[in-house]
Amino acid sequence: MQESESVDGPYTVDTPIADVINDPAFGDYGRLIFPVDSGYYRGDTLGELRLTWYNNIDPNETVEIANYLKSHAEAGDTVFYNIYTDEQKAEDPDKEDTGLFFFRGNPGEKFAVCNAGGGFAYVGAMQDSFPHALELSKMGYNAFALIYRPGAQTACEDLARAVSFLFEHAEELEIDTDCYSLWGGSASGRMAAWLGSYGPAAFGGEALPRPGAVIMQYTGHSDYTENDPPTFACVGESDGIANWRTMQRRIDVLDALGIPTEFHHYPGLPHGFGLGAGTVAEGWINQAVAFWEAQM
Repeated sequence: MQESESVDGPYTVDTPIADVINDPAFGDYGRLIFPVDSGYYRGDTLGELRLTWYNNIDPNETVEIANYLKSHAEAGDTVFYNIYTDEQKAEDPDKEDTGLFFFRGNPGEKFAVCNAGGGFAYVGAMQDSFPHALELSKMGYNAFALIYRPGAQTACEDLARAVSFLFEHAEELEIDTDCYSLWGGSASGRMAAWLGSYGPAAFGGEALPRPGAVIMQYTGHSDYTENDPPTFACVGESDGIANWRTMQRRIDVLDALGIPTEFHHYPGLPHGFGLGAGTVAEGWINQAVAFWEAQM
C-alpha cells in the first residue's frame, strides 16, 4: 500500500498512539498492540511510529491494522486470546504481557502463527507480525500474531504454549491444524526455526506435530536438524544485523539434506523491512504463501 492511499476507518495517520492503546474497544489488551516497553518505539501518532531496529514502516499499513482490530472488536469478534490462565499469570506476572491477536480467515482454513522480532527485548508486532497476519487473513488463512515475553527461552515457551492453545481450541476457532506454518522475522525468526526443529514439546508445549512450513526473515540463525520442516527465508543484502550469506548457508545445508527450501536476498535492503511495501522485496509474502501451499 502506498502512502498516498487512504485507509477507511476512524483512525488516521494523525491519531495519537495513546488513543489506540486506551480505546475502550480493546479492553485491557490495547496496551499490547504496541511495545509494552515504550522505550522501544518513537512517535506520538500512528503515522510517526518508529520501532527500534526496524525500517520501511508503512504508516498506512499501521493505520489499516489498527482500524481492522477496532472494527472487528466493535463488531463483537474476539480479536485477542489469552494463552495463559489467570492462575498462571498470578504465578508469573510477566505472563500478563502475552496473548494472540486473531486475524480471521475462512472458517476451517489452515492457520499461521506470526511472530515479531525485537532482539528478544520487545515485540515489534506493528511491523513484523500484524502486517503479515492481516495479509494472510485476506488470502483466507487464519492468522495469529503472538505477543510473547522477552528472552529467547520464554519467547519459545510462549510460542509453544500458543500452538498448544490453538490445537486445544481448533474447533471453537474453526481452524485446520494440519500443515500449520510458523512465521518470524529477526529474533522471532529464531523462535519459528527452533519450534520447527524441535517441536512445541521441547519448549513446554504439548506433543504436537511440528509446522508444515517455517517462514523466516532477516535472522542469523544457524542451528538446524536433519528433520527440519520446509523453510522459506528472505533478507536484505544491506542488513547490518543479519548477514544474508549466513542465512544462505543454513538454507544450503537444509537443501542438501533434501528439505524443501526457498531463499531470496534483496539488493540494498536493510534490516526489518516487514512486508517490504514500496521496496524491491514487495510481494515476497505471496512467494512465501505459495511455498507453504506447496507443502500442503
